[in-house]
Amino acid sequence: MTPDPLLKINPEWTPRRVEPGNETCALSKFLWDGTWTGTVVAGGMGPGSPVMEGKGRAVCTWILDDLWLSCHFEQDQFVNGKKILTWKAEWIIGWDVTAREYRAVGVDNNGVAFIFHGTINGDRLVMESLGDLPVMLRFTWERKNPETMSWKNEMSIGGKPWGLIEEYDMRPDGKRQ
Repeated sequence: MTPDPLLKINPEWTPRRVEPGNETCALSKFLWDGTWTGTVVAGGMGPGSPVMEGKGRAVCTWILDDLWLSCHFEQDQFVNGKKILTWKAEWIIGWDVTAREYRAVGVDNNGVAFIFHGTINGDRLVMESLGDLPVMLRFTWERKNPETMSWKNEMSIGGKPWGLIEEYDMRPDGKRQ
């Protein structure tokens, strides 16, 4: 039997190891353990939905050789002081070395999954839905100072202009920033 030349191993070959670079490390400025309060606008959760107060929290952990940031988000939403739901989401975000841009995947307990791409420009991280979808989402984190960051969620339906869903001020929980 003749050996398959494709199975020959080059003894000089070593596996490529990707190290977190400046792009990856820059995410720590925007995504960290923290809490927020703010408002979900009328219609932000769908036609006819009322204005809601949101109180949320985030826990973020570096995973996969510190190349990706995994964040768990939860937000209690209230109408006239009465809790009506708890929104939950999982995000994994990082610098995609092949695409040369930030990429994220997000899923939530509304049964929605999105892939995002985005950029950092100074004190602002913007992530938008990737692809030609009927409903597009855009998340913006803007670092105001070491203790506060604004976070907002916008939506575009059928290519119409972006409309605000919700906006918050996020504060670190003291564990890390």
